[in-house]
Amino acid sequence: MAPPAAAATRHKPRLSFWQIWNMSFGFLGIQFGFALQNANVSRIFETLGGTEIALYWLAAPLTGLLVQPIIGYLSDRTWHPRWGRRRPFFMIGATLASLALLLMPNSSTLWMAVGMLWIMDSSINISMEPFRALVGDLLPDEQRTTGFAAQTFFIGVGAVVASMLPYILTNYFEVPNTAPAGQIPPSVKYSFYLGAVAFFAAVAWTVARTREYPPENLEEFEAEKRRTAGFAHGFRESFAGIFQMPHTMRQLAVVQFFSWLALFSMWIYTTKAVTSHIYHTTDATSKLYNEGADWVGVCFAVYNGVSAIAALLLPAIARATSRRFTHMLCLTAGGLGLISIFFISNPQMLLLSMIGVGIAWASILSVPYAMLAGALPANKMGYYMGVFNFFIVIPQVVAGLILGWFTDHVFGGRPELTLVLGGCSMILSGLLTLRVADTEEIRLPPSDTDPLPPSPAYDAPLRREPGV
Repeated sequence: MAPPAAAATRHKPRLSFWQIWNMSFGFLGIQFGFALQNANVSRIFETLGGTEIALYWLAAPLTGLLVQPIIGYLSDRTWHPRWGRRRPFFMIGATLASLALLLMPNSSTLWMAVGMLWIMDSSINISMEPFRALVGDLLPDEQRTTGFAAQTFFIGVGAVVASMLPYILTNYFEVPNTAPAGQIPPSVKYSFYLGAVAFFAAVAWTVARTREYPPENLEEFEAEKRRTAGFAHGFRESFAGIFQMPHTMRQLAVVQFFSWLALFSMWIYTTKAVTSHIYHTTDATSKLYNEGADWVGVCFAVYNGVSAIAALLLPAIARATSRRFTHMLCLTAGGLGLISIFFISNPQMLLLSMIGVGIAWASILSVPYAMLAGALPANKMGYYMGVFNFFIVIPQVVAGLILGWFTDHVFGGRPELTLVLGGCSMILSGLLTLRVADTEEIRLPPSDTDPLPPSPAYDAPLRREPGV
């Protein structure tokens, strides 16, 4: 007989280093997709003659607003004896995203590129959000910060390589980084092709090497699934969730809004700011412009590399202080990094700015999710993780609607001032973190004298099956 759900949830066994490694490895591939998107999509839009860059980016978040909560809802109600709960969505998303990465750099018109961003971002998100829920599913609370930090490490490593691919291909393999007007440079095309392979392979590794816990009571699970089946019900439930969020989740939502507004200002406007403010060119076909755009890829690689290292330190800092203080400190460093770009004239100095951004990025990808996971009911982990994504999507919509107007009409066409606005937003989000009620403060691992042992129902599914 399965143990009571409450006891089992309290005593999930601690996982080994390699189990956490395997369950997180897929994020290496996911970040290949996101990093190539973040560092190159504005460049592709400008190459194809786009001028309203922020508006074109709206395609991605509007789709995410629909996709994420529904995927979370459906994954909570999925169970297959071999494929588990979250892993089917990993593979569906990886397959679609890899195809989108192959097609994106072959866009021949601006609106084709906008449409491919829509498809690519949706597909990446199908894989990504179930990965967040997987940490809540498999890890006890005292390992959740470590679990999200491991994901952040792989995000950092994947993004370092992916962001630098055009620069590496041009400078070490002599792949051209320029092309005739209206055509995507070969270095960008080949980078997306390599990203497609890396995305699929990394996610497939996690799918093959990770086992998930079955529902506590399969009979009750199937009955609940039948009762709540149907796309229409899932759609209604998903969007009703924004009005039913736990208290901690509501507080974190405000923090997420301002931190992600800052990130989108950076992803949308860094290429434009660096090429115009530091390289002093707006001609997307010129050699100087493409050198600046390549250097933005290097800068993004640096902040992601810093985040991979910082992610390893976050659990220790959070234990010594608190998760709230740690997040505030990291976001302040990121905000100052973005603001500093305004005062820089030497491209090399941008690397210092990226150190602060990397510290913030490490925390944004791990600490809020660690705080959130402890405040969510286990049977709705994927659902609420999907709803939480609203507060990544909504700031992206806001960024698309207002940042272009601010840049043109308030800042006089100076995108570097838009980055200053983003930096202020990130610092504000750090201060707002201090008011979050962290319902599960970091605890020491259970001692050997804990009266309730780990449940066999949780231990068995993670044993590696023969031939897997």
